[in-house]
Amino acid sequence: MNVLGIETSCDETSVAIISDNELKTNLISSQDFHKDFGGVVPELSSRAHLQILMPLIKNALSKSNISLDKIDLITATAGPGLIGALLVGLTFAKSLAYSLKKPFIPVNHIEGHIFSGFLMTEKPEFPYLCLVVSGGHTLLLIVKSDTDIQKLGTTIDDAAGEAFDKVSKLIGLGYPGGPKIQSIAESYQSDLINFPIAQCKKEFDFSFSGLKTAVLRHIQKNYGSSEQIPAGDLPMIAASFQASVVKALVNNVRKAIERFHVSSISLVGGVAANKLLGNELELLAHKFNKKLVIPSNEFCGDNAAMIAYRGLKLFNSGLKYNLDYNAYPGLSDNTFIKPFLQ
Repeated sequence: MNVLGIETSCDETSVAIISDNELKTNLISSQDFHKDFGGVVPELSSRAHLQILMPLIKNALSKSNISLDKIDLITATAGPGLIGALLVGLTFAKSLAYSLKKPFIPVNHIEGHIFSGFLMTEKPEFPYLCLVVSGGHTLLLIVKSDTDIQKLGTTIDDAAGEAFDKVSKLIGLGYPGGPKIQSIAESYQSDLINFPIAQCKKEFDFSFSGLKTAVLRHIQKNYGSSEQIPAGDLPMIAASFQASVVKALVNNVRKAIERFHVSSISLVGGVAANKLLGNELELLAHKFNKKLVIPSNEFCGDNAAMIAYRGLKLFNSGLKYNLDYNAYPGLSDNTFIKPFLQ
């Protein structure tokens, strides 16, 4: 079975093809120009998707040595994400499915991340604890099967990746924040600033807004403004902030492991590429004798391989969708897997 996947939820245009359960190609075109604006500009993102999507699909088919008429299933991200960007990929995918008279599966972007570990040779084992950490979402879940997902906790304000971006801009490192903060933090090996870790009313929820404010207050108290921070102090601030974010994430994972029976742990999403977070979870997994699966960097960020894989699993589960299925920008609008709404 040949599956075409399309991902256009934010600032990456991606096309992937899975053939007989084997990933043939996963092409990603990143919109690097957004860094000039300090963040993603939705209208520019949509226009860039329009320009690159068709050439990317032709290239993916060519690299896979599969003709368009041999595609058996078409999948695309329906949400959450930027509504204009989502509509580009979703509308194209539905039109293609209609013209080819092939089945179409809309995929929840977060579910794509949740199952991205299955793209690796070493795969998660059900039930597994899944930590989703990206620029727009932070979720802790128990994945019991392809269609049974239990949400334990989420962020009540900023997502972890969003906090990285905001603090990076705050201390003058710019966008995107995750790689920049990680890079400069690696050079710091001394005492850390004791930034706070929020305690939420719900045991497994996260909060990073207060941490961001704590960084701002530290800067105002010690330097007056971000422009006055000595270059030598930037690694200390970055490392301290990163350590607090990682500690907050790992603490909740540890509590969940102690509370629930899981066979493995999976760290997914763009922030899964963070080395400190991966190392700390590796230590935690070893302590509790659990397998840890972290997708390679290619599958941590937004990519169509995870969309194609997730769409194939939904199709194999017997789920069917009409071509009038629309895009949705928020996770609360999800109507795919009901446990997300609990």
